Amino acid sequence: MGAKWIKISVVYFALGIAYGLFMHYTIELKWAATHAHINLMGWVTSAVIGLIYSYYKDAGETSLAKAQFWFYQIGLPFFLLGIILIYLDVPRYMMEICVSGGGIAVALSVVLFIVNVFKNIKS
Repeated sequence: MGAKWIKISVVYFALGIAYGLFMHYTIELKWAATHAHINLMGWVTSAVIGLIYSYYKDAGETSLAKAQFWFYQIGLPFFLLGIILIYLDVPRYMMEICVSGGGIAVALSVVLFIVNVFKNIKS
């Protein structure tokens, strides 16, 4: 699973750079929270998890790791979309569904990661 996390992290890295350029060229600095979340949750967090699972291969191949991966990769795009929708003229419930649904999926993924680390990484 480590390689999958690292590969998806570089996609978020490219997306974060592109989003930063969008903000610069449109002078729409109100999007900074979305830009920060793309980079921190998408690029940095995914890369760190990928490095951990690459080093601790047994933990990276568990069913917990696989479930964690899918909850994160499905939840994060919805969460990021919800953050974007905050600044657009859309019904509030659409934003809430994305932020809450995606955020809950990401939070569940983090819980699975914590359980996996404590259960499968030995000193």
